[in-house]
Amino acid sequence: MFWELDPVGQARSLEEGDPALEKESWISSVLLEWGSCGKIIYVDSVAAGFMLYAPPLYVPRSVAFPTSPVSADAVLLMTAHVMSEFAGGGLGRMLIQGLAKDLTRRGIKAIEAFGDLNWNTPSCIVPAEFLLAVGFKTVRPHHRYPRLRLELKTALSWREDVEVALERLLGSMSPERALRLAAG
Repeated sequence: MFWELDPVGQARSLEEGDPALEKESWISSVLLEWGSCGKIIYVDSVAAGFMLYAPPLYVPRSVAFPTSPVSADAVLLMTAHVMSEFAGGGLGRMLIQGLAKDLTRRGIKAIEAFGDLNWNTPSCIVPAEFLLAVGFKTVRPHHRYPRLRLELKTALSWREDVEVALERLLGSMSPERALRLAAG
């Protein structure tokens, strides 16, 4: 419940409440009011990674960061994680691409996140190094928690560039040439 409650609410929830029930309630509320707020990626029917995101209005903890507020035209990437046995295979990038596609359909212009420059163990905050590696740019620097942003137009044009390159590669082989090569 790091992101879903402000620091005081989180402490109270941990003392008195059921954090799993609180999380379920938050997700249900966001789903009903805004729509999908998470992605899960599977490898051979095994959950390999996930991410949670929402407009800053639904993320009370976001105002507690020294580099807040999140821009009005952006959705906040709250947390993301790829299980260690699946790390390094590009699944994190695939999650970000799926998120970009989903948000573009909804008319959202950007994704922002608070990165952790000192990340060394799984936590609720995404490593800044990962965010930078998948195309985010720093919009508000900080020694520990910079705010980073990914313009969805940029993310989609990158994907479109890859698709165009594939089309050129595949399109360079005409069906007739492919049949000749297969026969020869």
